[in-house]
Amino acid sequence: MKILVTNDDGIFAPGVEALTEVLQHFGDVFVVCPDQERSAVGHSITLRTPLKAKPINIFPGVKGAWAVNGTPADCVKLGIEILLKSPPHILFSGVNLGPNLGRDLYYSGTMAGAVEASLYQVPSVSVSLNAFNDTKVNYFKVKQLIYDVVEIVLKNKIPKGVFLNINLPNLSKELCKGVATIPLDMSVSRYRYVGLNDPHGQIYFWLKDELNELSKFAENSDYLKLKEGYITVSPVEFRTHHKRKKDQIERWFQKINHHNKREEKSNA
Repeated sequence: MKILVTNDDGIFAPGVEALTEVLQHFGDVFVVCPDQERSAVGHSITLRTPLKAKPINIFPGVKGAWAVNGTPADCVKLGIEILLKSPPHILFSGVNLGPNLGRDLYYSGTMAGAVEASLYQVPSVSVSLNAFNDTKVNYFKVKQLIYDVVEIVLKNKIPKGVFLNINLPNLSKELCKGVATIPLDMSVSRYRYVGLNDPHGQIYFWLKDELNELSKFAENSDYLKLKEGYITVSPVEFRTHHKRKKDQIERWFQKINHHNKREEKSNA
């Protein structure tokens, strides 16, 4: 099995090293990651700067590793189209330092790496950890959680057009309460702008992550389950076409279309 790994914390992040070590138990691993942190870049790609893929030799046992001066989506696109010669069987993005929950779907570079792979019909999984400080993470325990999840994922088939978003609690395998398969809770607004005064009296704004201050969640919230000590698995589907919605919206413009047809007949 050919496995592609990317992330948004940069190729030297300990999370990607931990993920790579685990995945080598299951197949041939290739790593294509940004050369530096690219958190919260969403699904952006680089248009006006040439990309360089620099071979990196820091992951023992992998079949190839490159650092790219671009975004996670750049890395996946470049990896699939150029660097790997043939498409991978699956992609894993992570392990991200900090969880990706709810609306993070639209902001996260980690999740964007998984989305980009799914556009190539490559099954994909994003993996994040509920911790923000590497010095407080025991990656040996994290790898135990990753192994169990990866083993189950690879024994099954991810549905076409779906990627899995997985969040790991920063707990040992013994203290983890299990796995909760649950949708992303889009009702929670995790990031808020905070206004501050500069020395000249002008107000500027900074995004504040209020994750640790949030307390009220719906019962079926990925936020709640992760906080309770579960591994959360959220299947995310990206549809490119909704026929029923398309037909509904098409009716909005029928009047304009009928008018244009009458104009064409009168001018004929």
